[in-house]
Amino acid sequence: MLVSFGIIFWILKKFAWKPILTMLKAREDSITEALSAAEKAKKEMEALQTNNEKLLAEARNQRDIMLKEAREIKEQIIGEAKGAAQKEADKLIKSARENIQSEKNAAIAEMKNQVASLSIEIAEKILKEELSSSEKQKTLVKTLLNDVNLN
Repeated sequence: MLVSFGIIFWILKKFAWKPILTMLKAREDSITEALSAAEKAKKEMEALQTNNEKLLAEARNQRDIMLKEAREIKEQIIGEAKGAAQKEADKLIKSARENIQSEKNAAIAEMKNQVASLSIEIAEKILKEELSSSEKQKTLVKTLLNDVNLN
């Protein structure tokens, strides 16, 4: 048994030991290499994550700046629109006041004309009534002539 173990050991040492050790060394190297690659990938992932956080922070800052600018533009546009609306309202009010004043003046002139017409008609009727006789007419003419001479 000892001889058979020795022969098997020698055969293994001669033919199998080096390939097994080479294979184990290759396996150890591939594991070490895989661990190095994993460590490198981990560092790259950390760097990418840091870079992504920086990019995200920068994007948030840009978004905030854009929102602030948009609010300012919105407020400016609203202010301009309010100013234009106020000017237009003032213009319409002024125009309406002018129209009202001109219509008022026209109504007053029309009323004066009507009052004058009515006064003339009333005066005609009164004069016709007063001057219906020739004696009344002569008295009125004398009175008017005396008034004219005095002036």
